[in-house]
Amino acid sequence: MLPALYGHPFSSYTQKALIALYENGTPFEFRSLGPETPRHARDWLERWPLRKFPLLVDGDRNIVESSIIIEYLQLAHPGPVRLIPDDPMAALDVRFLDRYFDLHVMFWMQHAVNGALSGDPARREEGMAQAAERLELAYAWIDAQLATRTWAAGEDFTLADCAAAPSLFYADWTYPIAHAYPHLRAYRARLLARPSFARVVDEARPYRPLFPLGAPDRD
Repeated sequence: MLPALYGHPFSSYTQKALIALYENGTPFEFRSLGPETPRHARDWLERWPLRKFPLLVDGDRNIVESSIIIEYLQLAHPGPVRLIPDDPMAALDVRFLDRYFDLHVMFWMQHAVNGALSGDPARREEGMAQAAERLELAYAWIDAQLATRTWAAGEDFTLADCAAAPSLFYADWTYPIAHAYPHLRAYRARLLARPSFARVVDEARPYRPLFPLGAPDRD
């Protein structure tokens, strides 16, 4: 039986796992979660009642959290693209950057989105102001790191880039990356051109009206 991934195409963390699967051409079944698939939702909640996705089911294993899913895939379903380096110190750098994009970019983008979803204009304004402040700091730091790198951790596409792609995609919609950060802007463009992420973006395109801050007419 093929591994099955439960999630939604427009979900940033689902996209992170999908990038890893597409990078290595790993055969799997995608079980989209939504009103039109109640059976998938029931199965997902039985396996993971914390109501978070993605969830990867592989045989009798239920694997959650996108970073752990990608680590698991490299162990159980390895492919030609090594998303976590074999060298322990290089792997540590990749794992740090994975956390950087999740905690300092994705988190603050989602903070602004949550403010908008609240329906409270004051919470929306406050959430956006906090996100802008924190994302500005995050953009400045990573722009400097990318000055001599093709991908987040160097010349190889890794777990860190799986995290960066949806983080920067939605963060730039939320608080645009300024021209003062040319390395980061160029990196985001490279991510969009990467076939694995380009596929993810195209699959999520029909759901753009769901973005509560308003999806820009680009990307």
